[in-house]
Amino acid sequence: MTAEIQHPFSLAGKTILVAGGTRGIGRAISIQFARAGAGVVANYLRNEKAAAELHASATNEGLEIALCRADLTTDRGLEQIERAVEAQSPVLSGLVYCAATGVHRPLAELSESHFDWTMNLNVRAFFRLSKRLLGRFEHSASIVAVRSWGAVRALPDYALVGASKAALESLARHLAVELAPRGIRVNVLTAGAVLTDAWNAIPGREARLAEAVRRTPGGQLVSLEQIASAAQFLCSDASAGIVGHTLVVDGGAGIVG
Repeated sequence: MTAEIQHPFSLAGKTILVAGGTRGIGRAISIQFARAGAGVVANYLRNEKAAAELHASATNEGLEIALCRADLTTDRGLEQIERAVEAQSPVLSGLVYCAATGVHRPLAELSESHFDWTMNLNVRAFFRLSKRLLGRFEHSASIVAVRSWGAVRALPDYALVGASKAALESLARHLAVELAPRGIRVNVLTAGAVLTDAWNAIPGREARLAEAVRRTPGGQLVSLEQIASAAQFLCSDASAGIVGHTLVVDGGAGIVG
């Protein structure tokens, strides 16, 4: 009898938490990971409709995705997340941090509460969640923090979000060195411009999307599926030697002047 050959990017037998996993990039990752055999826990906070639609889509494909509504910025939310993970498996194979928020305004219109709100979810919650789950990560586990180009570029009305994403990347890089001896890999995934409902909150949406297309050598934005595939690679055993790296999926836009 011929032994079954496992795909090198398979996630079979792995339990992975996707924070912010029911909309946009997070939703695509949740579906892709479930298709690859992972037991997925998808976290969300407010949008019950999006969570229900994800659950329905997964069910139609014969996939199982556990939903967990929890506010990652609170102690209670972290407790809820931990219980949801524990209900799926005694060990956690991966965390993909897609949870993000932000206020798109010029400096004169920003407040300290805007600053605190953005940093609390985009950076502080990642720190607290990683620390909270530290004892649950298995050896060879993978942590992936998702950031945007605003971490290294000055984009219009993007100061707070960009600063938070830069801080997220720096934190991930430091955790990569600290956690490597435990067998836990930490990397960053940079998503280029991709069409999600998050664009609805960005001023000058159409013009900025057109500029993103113009800057991309292939003449089209990257897809949610392409970003999800890169996340799958980073959470699979195929990327075992990749630590503290920032993987950019932007169709080449970042190299165009």
